[in-house]
Amino acid sequence: MKCPFCGHLGDKVVDSRESKEGEVIRRRRECLGCGRRFTSRERVERQKLIGGLLKACEKRPVSVASLEKIADRVESALQDKPEKEISTEEIGAFVMNELRRLDKVAYVRFASVYRHFRDIGEFMSELKDLLNAKE
Repeated sequence: MKCPFCGHLGDKVVDSRESKEGEVIRRRRECLGCGRRFTSRERVERQKLIGGLLKACEKRPVSVASLEKIADRVESALQDKPEKEISTEEIGAFVMNELRRLDKVAYVRFASVYRHFRDIGEFMSELKDLLNAKE
């Protein structure tokens, strides 16, 4: 997060609190550049996550309820982490793991967008890994 005072990109979280509804997380941050403190408010992007899951599962025999459960597990993982921050890479990997168990085609669709395969070789490698996996 960029410091509003000096523009430095490094900071540390000194306090985190959820709103009563659980939709917004308030974080007190300290800039590692100038040492000043500032507040950020972060909203859990549940609808964005559900939208991506719905797109991956389009025309697949997957219920909306099962996608809601994945979103619930992502939110729980966010809330259970002691540092209260999770990177988009971690969220993407978590979602791909969940989709891999739920529906292989949806997993491949999500992975193809999330991982930005550069060529057909990378895509085929992922498919081979999926086919060879013992689950």
